[in-house]
Amino acid sequence: MEITYASASSPDLAAVARHAGPTPPSSSSSVMPHSRPVKVIPLQHPAVVVVVVGGGGGGGRGRLDVAAVEFEGEADDIDLMAGITVGVMLVPQAMSYAKLAGLEPIYGLYSGFVPVFVYAVFGSSRQLAVGPVALVSLLVSNVLSAIVDSSDELYTELAILLALMVGVLECIMGLLRLGWLIRFISHSVISGFTSASAIVIGLSQAKYFLGYDIVRSSKIVPLIKSIIAGADGFSWPPFVMGCVILAILLVMKHLGKSRKYLRFLRAAGPLTAVVLGTAVVKIFNLSSISLVGEIPQGLPSFSVPKNFGYMTSLIPTALLITGVAILESVGIAKALAAKNGYELDSNQELFGLGVSNILGSFFSAYPTTGSFSRSAVNHESGAKTGVSGIVTGIIMGCALLFLTELFEYIPQCALAAIVISAVMGLVDYEEAIFLWRVDKKDFLLWTITSTTTLFFGIEIGVLVGVGASLAFVIHESANPHIAVLGRLPGTTVYRNIEQYPEAYTYNGIVIVRIDAPIYFANISHIKIGYGNMKLRSINPHDGAQKLIEFIL
Repeated sequence: MEITYASASSPDLAAVARHAGPTPPSSSSSVMPHSRPVKVIPLQHPAVVVVVVGGGGGGGRGRLDVAAVEFEGEADDIDLMAGITVGVMLVPQAMSYAKLAGLEPIYGLYSGFVPVFVYAVFGSSRQLAVGPVALVSLLVSNVLSAIVDSSDELYTELAILLALMVGVLECIMGLLRLGWLIRFISHSVISGFTSASAIVIGLSQAKYFLGYDIVRSSKIVPLIKSIIAGADGFSWPPFVMGCVILAILLVMKHLGKSRKYLRFLRAAGPLTAVVLGTAVVKIFNLSSISLVGEIPQGLPSFSVPKNFGYMTSLIPTALLITGVAILESVGIAKALAAKNGYELDSNQELFGLGVSNILGSFFSAYPTTGSFSRSAVNHESGAKTGVSGIVTGIIMGCALLFLTELFEYIPQCALAAIVISAVMGLVDYEEAIFLWRVDKKDFLLWTITSTTTLFFGIEIGVLVGVGASLAFVIHESANPHIAVLGRLPGTTVYRNIEQYPEAYTYNGIVIVRIDAPIYFANISHIKIGYGNMKLRSINPHDGAQKLIEFIL
């Protein structure tokens, strides 16, 4: 399918369309009347059937009208399979992330139930898989553990209250169309933060491999000290089982990524880990391996979040979780939208995430957002609409109704292996190497954010990273680049003389271009730039020096 673009300044766009119509599909361009080129660009979106170029009225302006949009007949079947695939992956992951958040596994299942249905209705992404994620779970655990012990019922109630607060903030941002705010956070900051957080998450799960408790912290130094101090309590059975299951998960993930005909292995990995671990425990009756324990059966009941008196102390955390959720969800949703050929409305996305968290909080869900791994699997499985999300929710409902008795014998080390295998892909060291080669400034941002997150905690890491990112933006705006322009020989085009040495200047006149809007913060820099210009201009063609009389 092809679409023909014509210059809006053409006097007769209708004639252009008629002229370009019979162009064979293999051609990349054609010539329109008055020798104006018409470029034919092939589109990759399979859903668009035909695009018509309509003739414009006064001024010769035209517009592109989409005549029809159709989805292939087998789209429903593809969405069904994608939803089942993600659902099979979500069930064990939800329990794992709930344990990471300091909650009982059942709350992970609840968080993967109602929010999934709600987002399928209100969200704008067709491939984003919503539910519990590792980063948000770590934030919940890090903050609430400082307020109350995780074994206390208040801990669970505050986690549910956080879901309500995060949902309200996301809805407000969506309704006020504040999605543009995330543009000021550099990708290098996001990469550095997620890389450091992934390391912290992995270390926090080590206790299920080692067989003894370690301190709950979001800083790397206390975690390492605690692991070393408790080495006397090391137990071999959970360590061996955890390492074997982790190796199996990594192999399945690698095969699923590298070979298309084996891509189902990537989604089946978590389920395989749970089934394998449960079978080993049941067969060999290993008492030294801790199990998940009893999980309530049935769907979550409606209940209003409690303990609103803690809202004031939870506001900073809610803001932080909202920011992380937005960066994680909107970032991957935009990438998937670009791959699938449709536009994503960031504000609608925020509203959809907010409503899913708000309604989820009334059914015992803790904060949820879009998942990198599950969204990638959803996309690779061919999901085209939100139907895949509804199917995933149905799978979660069936698990809550019929499978909770089987979950009782799942080893804790198996769930920890699922978390570790998921976050290993978030350690983006390749991005750091790339930034070092391409842009030292962005590499510095990556290093600052990752280092502060590792050694000073997630909250400090986010604040420092965002602050450094904004500082760089302000510095670039207040100190814009000033280019001296020269005229290209034989044209009326002016270009930077440093990039185009053949461009020539006029004796006594310097033409400059300020690569930023002029406002109060950069006026001083511009004045200094003018003042520091040489008092003599050298013409590159004759070498003559003349006094500068004008600066344009």
